[in-house]
Amino acid sequence: MSSEAKQIETKITVADPTALGVFGLAMVTFVASTQKLGWTTGVSALVPWAIFLGALAQFVAGMFDFKKNNYFGATVLTSYGLFWFSVAMSWAITLGWLGEDFKATFSGVQLGWAFLGYFIFSLFIMIASFETNKVFAAILVLINVLLLSLALTSFKVVDLHLVAGWSEFAISILGFYGCGAIFLNQFFGRTVLPLGAPLGLIKKGPR
Repeated sequence: MSSEAKQIETKITVADPTALGVFGLAMVTFVASTQKLGWTTGVSALVPWAIFLGALAQFVAGMFDFKKNNYFGATVLTSYGLFWFSVAMSWAITLGWLGEDFKATFSGVQLGWAFLGYFIFSLFIMIASFETNKVFAAILVLINVLLLSLALTSFKVVDLHLVAGWSEFAISILGFYGCGAIFLNQFFGRTVLPLGAPLGLIKKGPR
């Protein structure tokens, strides 16, 4: 690489993508929760929001977080972005968009195992979130409630659709506040809306 190219590269800065990623989460959970709570019916209209907001917005934000060396944001946003890609694909299968054979052999129990796997993963993310801010910590606690509720419902252990719906709705409300706070705080260069200090339960080591 030439010295000129290196100088150009060092001048390129990446803005904080967190507000975009959190908005994607807030928007898709806001829309999806209405179906679980019985305020709307069907999932056809949910698929575009799951793909473009829940999946793509979070995934792109996570990719830029990797560039910014934001380990927490990069891991969380890309992982949940991929989750929503998978959810959108699952809905498409149940709607018959990929053919009747896919629809006929779709297994809700297998989907339950996917929810359980993400629940296990999210437990670790939740622990880390306690040392970011209180809004993120609350969102991760609710995400775990949502995922466990969906898993148990898919396994037909107990019907927790309403628990899943209200936890998802709460995630969206906190998400809207979180993305708004991040956006305004970054734009004005000061704290306009507080996110809450880390809980301080686990001390970070030197890096």
